[in-house]
Amino acid sequence: MLVCALAAIAAAHAGDAPRAPFGFGKPASDAEIAGWDIDVLPDGTGLPPGRGSVEEGQLIYDEKCASCHGTFGESNSYLQLAGGAGSLASDQPVRTTGSKLNYAPTLWDYIRRAMPFNAPQTLAPDEVYALTAYVLNLNDIVPAGTVVDRDSLPRVRMPNRDGFTTKHGMMQVDGKPDTANVACMRDCSPPAGPASQMPVYARDSHGDLAQQRREMGAIAGVPMAVVATAPGTAPARTEPALALATRLGCMACHGVDRAVTGPSFRAVAARYAPGGAGSSGGAADSRLMAKIKAGGAGAWGTVPMPPQAQVADPDARKVVEWILGGAQ
Repeated sequence: MLVCALAAIAAAHAGDAPRAPFGFGKPASDAEIAGWDIDVLPDGTGLPPGRGSVEEGQLIYDEKCASCHGTFGESNSYLQLAGGAGSLASDQPVRTTGSKLNYAPTLWDYIRRAMPFNAPQTLAPDEVYALTAYVLNLNDIVPAGTVVDRDSLPRVRMPNRDGFTTKHGMMQVDGKPDTANVACMRDCSPPAGPASQMPVYARDSHGDLAQQRREMGAIAGVPMAVVATAPGTAPARTEPALALATRLGCMACHGVDRAVTGPSFRAVAARYAPGGAGSSGGAADSRLMAKIKAGGAGAWGTVPMPPQAQVADPDARKVVEWILGGAQ
């Protein structure tokens, strides 16, 4: 369909002047480019007109920043903004915007580009100048009453002007850099390929993953049970019944010898044993299998047993046989 659509577009414009390289789209306007070209260099190149004071910045900070960064920049849950002066060479460095950054315009650039966290790039230039001034004041880099603009901000000398390094990240306490990868240009390995991001422990939390995918096949790079080739058949398993019950989620509501949300497995075995309260009404294994599949309520109190229709029959039967055998 995509090829046909492109061919139709090309035919419709066959008489037009060719546009390199693909013949569709349009050049970006100056306004569109300006929307992306927002970087500010360490020397202040790219700073827009505007100004802001420490006092104005405090009002904005208290409203939009303190919930994450703390009232005084000490951090509630995100990056600590203030403190750490003189600590970078010690065995317990405290890396903050004040102690680590080497140029003040870098702070301005980051605030404008990424803050506030829930609404980045919504701050006006004057607000960014004011916030920058306030954060610098929190770090005792500029005094109260300071007003910064695009001419004065680059002249602010940061404490770490000559000591900046990329050997560690801003927020990492273990000394590791935020990024440490080296671009591979040749003989790169391992090769890229499809992979599952699902954690191993969660793969079968909603039933047998291999059984669910039996008509499509295994997932590349994901260890799975042998997928059955005939639809409707379950893969063979060799895991012990207790491990199977744990994987299927049964142990979330049942214990082997103690009740949790539901009865213990040994209590279930006693009920379905000859002479037990549930011994009449047909084969115990078939009735318990049906109970697992359909769920139910009332036999063990008011808490219902949710249906477990996703459990493969062979797995359900193995668990039932283990339960009726005394859950040993």
